[in-house]
Amino acid sequence: MKAPALPVLAAERARGLIDSFSSATVLVVGDVMLDRFLFGRVSRISPEAPVPVVVHDHDEYRPGGAANVAHNIVALGGGAVLVGVVGDDDDGRSLAAELAARGVRTNGLITTPDRRTTTKVRVVTSRNQQVARIDYEADGDLDRASEDALADVIDQYLEEAGVLLVSDYQKGVVSRRLMAHLVARSHDRPIPLLIDPKVPHLDFYRGATLVTPNHMEAETASGRRIRAIDDAREAARIIVERSGVGGVLITLGERGMWLSCDGVEGALPATAREVSDVTGAGDTVIATLALALAAGASVAEAAALANEAAGVSVGKFGAATVSADELRHRFAS
Repeated sequence: MKAPALPVLAAERARGLIDSFSSATVLVVGDVMLDRFLFGRVSRISPEAPVPVVVHDHDEYRPGGAANVAHNIVALGGGAVLVGVVGDDDDGRSLAAELAARGVRTNGLITTPDRRTTTKVRVVTSRNQQVARIDYEADGDLDRASEDALADVIDQYLEEAGVLLVSDYQKGVVSRRLMAHLVARSHDRPIPLLIDPKVPHLDFYRGATLVTPNHMEAETASGRRIRAIDDAREAARIIVERSGVGGVLITLGERGMWLSCDGVEGALPATAREVSDVTGAGDTVIATLALALAAGASVAEAAALANEAAGVSVGKFGAATVSADELRHRFAS
């Protein structure tokens, strides 16, 4: 049996939802990171080892991880309050400054003196080719006091939010105890709780509204190879059954997406016109999905908007964002 496709989102309805982004706020909780790019040009091969010598030109700093999700929400015209942990270090201060400059509210960032800020340093050539990456991180579980501080911040800002979003990069912030607090609070309001998951934490998410695994994560979580859309449909069913979440949106790269949630299921074809870099595309997907739901979209409408936003994002270098105008343009004709 051929898997169903989701209904096409009408252009007028899409543009109306995008216009409503400006009145929506999402509370983003998760593992924040700083992405640092060292740009330069390759001049020769080193005589010391078979590696290129990169002559430095300039540095760039960008929000990464959960911070990139929050940045995506703001770039789309919405409001984002970011809750996470940084170290008492230069990278933490640089990340806070970069976020503030982009309009992300950082009141929810907790500074922990005994933990460094997760930072990914990439050496990139003038043709946007990555030569090397160096990761600085502390990924152990947070102590009880830090968990309590995060829970307090979540409670402080929850009333402002139309959606709760968890960006789990398995760097220590998203614990079983904090997830239980988030699930309880989302049910109290009630508002949707969306999760960009990590498979080892799948049983933490019970009671959440929706998880958004990528192709590989969905295969691992379900124990099923995904070669076609029908496989994605079955994988989604298994994930819902095993994890106790309300629904699943699986991102499948060139195959598009599969949605199973709230009695709605169907496929969305990929919309990318050219693919430059898939880094951060999952951040764009869940950011758009959350903002659309906060703006009053149905889950199928939100998935359609997220699919179009992903098509824009993968045409850019690095963990890129998508603007409301760029998304509107996808529905211009």
